[in-house]
Amino acid sequence: MKKRRFLGVFLSLALFCALFAVVTRLCTPKHATSLCEGALVGEYYLEADKGREHQVLFLGDCEAYECFIPAIIWEEGGVTSFVRGSPAARIWQSYYHLLDVLRYERPEVVVLSVYALCHAEGESEAYNRLALDGMRLSKVKTDAIKASMSEGESFISYIFPLLRYHSRWSRLSREDIDYFFATSVVSHNGYLLRGGKVAPDKIQAPEELFDYYLPSRAIEYLDRIRKACENEGITLVLVKSPMASTAYFWYDEWERQVIDYAEKYRLDYYNLINNEEIGISDSDYSDGVHLNFYGAEKTSRYFGRLIKERYFNSARERDVATEKIWQEKLEKYYIERNKLTENEK
Repeated sequence: MKKRRFLGVFLSLALFCALFAVVTRLCTPKHATSLCEGALVGEYYLEADKGREHQVLFLGDCEAYECFIPAIIWEEGGVTSFVRGSPAARIWQSYYHLLDVLRYERPEVVVLSVYALCHAEGESEAYNRLALDGMRLSKVKTDAIKASMSEGESFISYIFPLLRYHSRWSRLSREDIDYFFATSVVSHNGYLLRGGKVAPDKIQAPEELFDYYLPSRAIEYLDRIRKACENEGITLVLVKSPMASTAYFWYDEWERQVIDYAEKYRLDYYNLINNEEIGISDSDYSDGVHLNFYGAEKTSRYFGRLIKERYFNSARERDVATEKIWQEKLEKYYIERNKLTENEK
């Protein structure tokens, strides 16, 4: 009798867990055809699970995942890389993305986009979700959640997403059905392909700020990133992308503080705004703020050569398997890029 009762309880619990998992998968946004940025963080594990390692890791917000194309960097300099970024990612989220990557590999160089240093608080719960939901459950993720949560958010709903997304049950889309089992890779090693041509606004003056000091919280997490890299023997490089819009202006006062920090800790810092060798023009913006693939290709070719010469200049044998993998990645990028070009005509 006791065995039957135990078996009944066990089967009921197993059935509940299975049903909970199915409904969670159904109600959780898929980010396959809409709001694709939400898939970026999770796509790193497609590489990690295959045991693939990368020489360079890019961290940051849209100034990372819309500016640096790993396939083009490989084509230009033969350096392997991955972009771990998400929309409006804060510096503390980049820190935990770094720690998460270090669970699987140790890149030789970490390139950190510095624009996020101007923020002391998160953008919103929606943006936090884009940065955190894709992370696999671990202590790194729970620490990232605690560092990111704003007032009114629920920690447990990050662990069990159904508690947050259950209301989507009444407005499920075709995407939710089509991608219940299937997964769609939306990025190219973390780079999100973007078309369109809208020149940035050069008439409106940038907003004047009350305080031009970079927030202490941002500097605290920059210190954490620097120390984590030092502990692992990784070269940390700071970069300001060539994106220059009055909507997201990079002030001279911020520039001076980043330069001072880099000099203090002997870090390389590259400000790519108005870099003549890159040659970003008005036609290289997709929406007046973010770079399209034309601008990202220019940036990646320049930076691919730079990091090759600066950090990987010594001769090394090319692994045949790696060559094959990255040639396939390059071909896939050009296929999708050319298809997007044709659609824009």
